Amino acid sequence: MFTVLLVFSAVPAVLFGYAHSYWALIGVGFLLGVAGASFAVGVPFVANWYSTERQGFSVGIYGMGNVGTAVAFFAAPAIVNHWGRSALGWITAAVLLGAAVLTATTAHDAAVQRSRTAYKRVLRSGWRLYRLAFFYFITFGGFVALFLLLPTVLQDWFDFSKGEASARAAGFVIAATLARPAGGLLADRFGAYPVLVLVFSGVAVCAAVLASLAPNPRIVPITIACLALGSCLGAGSGAVFKLVPHEFPQDAGAAAGIVGAAGGLGGFFPPVFVGLVKDAEGTYTYGFVGLLVFTIVSLAVAVWLLRTAPELELRGVPHGGARA
Repeated sequence: MFTVLLVFSAVPAVLFGYAHSYWALIGVGFLLGVAGASFAVGVPFVANWYSTERQGFSVGIYGMGNVGTAVAFFAAPAIVNHWGRSALGWITAAVLLGAAVLTATTAHDAAVQRSRTAYKRVLRSGWRLYRLAFFYFITFGGFVALFLLLPTVLQDWFDFSKGEASARAAGFVIAATLARPAGGLLADRFGAYPVLVLVFSGVAVCAAVLASLAPNPRIVPITIACLALGSCLGAGSGAVFKLVPHEFPQDAGAAAGIVGAAGGLGGFFPPVFVGLVKDAEGTYTYGFVGLLVFTIVSLAVAVWLLRTAPELELRGVPHGGARA
């Protein structure tokens, strides 16, 4: 499936270079969005190779692929400026096809007992699924939202050029990417819920700082707060995906797809909300206040789960014991 996904994604990558109308770009973007299914394919693939005690770190390493966003921030404008947008599409397609060949020739599924995946069974799991989707809505959704917003916010606050603002936003992406396996590793050792309590506490502090600085922004504290926020959100994403194969060992792909979709939606709504509020009120303060409110709710849920989850679950071990 990973090979098919990579090959398919190469087609809209090429079409992107020749899409000039708004609706053509929307259509190509829709097709490129299919690449987001890589999480639903990759998470169970990686998790099946490792015991429960190591899945947080291993899936976190897989999640470091987010750094591709930062690479694109730097590389894509340079390629377009030198060779044009069509060249960017062809180069991207070549990278995707190269990855497809590498996957097809070197990747092998782990020898584990398989059962038929049932989306209905996962959707009917109720709170077990909804809590992971909610946490990922905040952690990964917050990462995506801020990654999209930061270049514009930095340009408005400090009169940076688009290139300067994008370069600084790439630092946020790198911080979040590096923190993701760290969050998974800590979840392996101490449990996912203790990590999420610390993560949401950190996000709340950073959101409060940014909200207070928004009326009179200063580059040094803004930079520190943004990097700390990216690290917290990345660590939180790693901790959440520690829980996915643990909670759904037989349906990790279906669960990863649903939880990942929640994260994608979490990245879509905040930029729209912040943009509307900014136009109406002339400030970004309320956007960060909104993040603070959602984070406090998430923190309360994480604290409650920390106090009520069974000891084995806190340590990331299924109730039947660890897999060999």
